[in-house]
Formats: sequence, C-alpha cells, structure tokens
Amino acid sequence: QVQLVESGGELVQAGGSLRLSCTASVRTFSMYAMGWFRQAPGKEREFVAGVNWSGGSTRYADSVKGRFTISRDNAKNTVYLQMNSLKPEDTAVYYCAADPRPGSTSIIPTYWGQGTQVTVSS
Repeated sequence: QVQLVESGGELVQAGGSLRLSCTASVRTFSMYAMGWFRQAPGKEREFVAGVNWSGGSTRYADSVKGRFTISRDNAKNTVYLQMNSLKPEDTAVYYCAADPRPGSTSIIPTYWGQGTQVTVSS
C-alpha cells in the first residue's frame, strides 16, 4: 500500500508560480513511476506530467509543456511539480499518482493522493 500526501496548492495570480509536493509513505519509492493529474470543476481528470523511477525521463501534457516541470527526490520519497507562468485555466485540484511500472512516464495510477487545490486568478 502506498499513501500519497500532496501539499503546496494555494491561490495565486496569473503569471505566478507554485511548487506542489507529494510525499509517499512507502519503503520502495524508487520502484514507482510518479505523476501529476488535475481535475477542474465539471471536467474529467487529466494527465499533467509523469516521471520515471530515476527522474531521468519525463512526459508532459501539451497544455503545460514549457511551463511545468516534474521532478523527484528518491531520498525524500517526494515528487514535485514546479508550475510557472500560471494561467486561470490551470485552476484545478491537483492529484499525485503512483504507477508500479518504474520505467514508465505514461502514468497509469494504482495509487492516488487526496488532492490539493490550485486556484489561479486573472
């Protein structure tokens, strides 16, 4: 069982930056690929970014490419999402996810966090 706890979501103005963190309570964090998803009101949950077990390979949704960066620190059991140049359309609940296929960046979640709210005001 993997428990994921996100933090860092808040209200920010358009053009601003935020860094989300997700810490996993698992002994074998490096055996999981990790990802971030988001869900805006009235919309389906969508993939945002994924990172493989080492952090050496990443994948992004086209809507965030060039603005968001996913990274991980296996010593801290933590994955990050650095979000720059935020837009109002980035407003959503952001969820951390763990995929037990360590080499993947196309995340198929087995475990989810509880989510953290990001609100971008115009």
